[in-house]
Amino acid sequence: MERDPDARALFVTAAGTEIGKTLVTAALVHQLREAGRPVRALKPVISGLDEVSPADSDSGRLLAALGRPVNADGIAKVSPWRFGAPLSPHMAAAAEGREIDFDALVAFCQAEADACAAAGETLLIEGVGGAMVPVTTRKTVLDWIAALGLPAVLVGGSYLGALSHTLTAARALECEGIAIAAAVIGESGENDVGLAPTVETLRGFLPTTPVVALPRIRAAGAVWRAAPPLLGPILPGQSETGSLTAGDFRASRKPSHHAGG
Repeated sequence: MERDPDARALFVTAAGTEIGKTLVTAALVHQLREAGRPVRALKPVISGLDEVSPADSDSGRLLAALGRPVNADGIAKVSPWRFGAPLSPHMAAAAEGREIDFDALVAFCQAEADACAAAGETLLIEGVGGAMVPVTTRKTVLDWIAALGLPAVLVGGSYLGALSHTLTAARALECEGIAIAAAVIGESGENDVGLAPTVETLRGFLPTTPVVALPRIRAAGAVWRAAPPLLGPILPGQSETGSLTAGDFRASRKPSHHAGG
């Protein structure tokens, strides 16, 4: 599916786990704020959360990029479904004797989307794990994205095997009718085969999708501040100051291809 150049809400997913979703989401938040754009970010489901060190969590990093206090209340608001075990969400939930209500998850995200539409904010929803990670015993992150009808940003790496993983994830998204706003390819720290040739190869296989290179950032602390410009290829027209309208936001949402449940 062709990307939507007027997208005002995006779902950030990936070809695998621990591959850079939070860095990309936080960088987009930072760059939108620097451009004077109102933005809201969510990571509705998080596993592997250490409640003792929330600042080191993905949710904590998003709060920091948003300029909000990193505390228990803030974590709860951006991540209502929180689990301690570093496992896929359905496994992490089961380890605590819980399960994720898929309909409630989708409804939460839709309510946040409606609130953003009314406020003229850009909404960024960061997923969990890769695009095919199970959220429940019957639903994956892919189903979650499809249920929301939002375009996706696909994050990948330059490690050995990344080409197959990224193209497989892209094909899965496309098969569900999910528009890919952009693919962001980060330079991998281990088993790296080269960022430039990886990006060039992906551009050949994804000719209608912007493929953005994200070199490894060696800065300490808030590394998202050092990320190269991402707004141009991912959110065209939002690098200039100004406010969005609810109509702009709603234009980015597509009809759902999946019913919840």
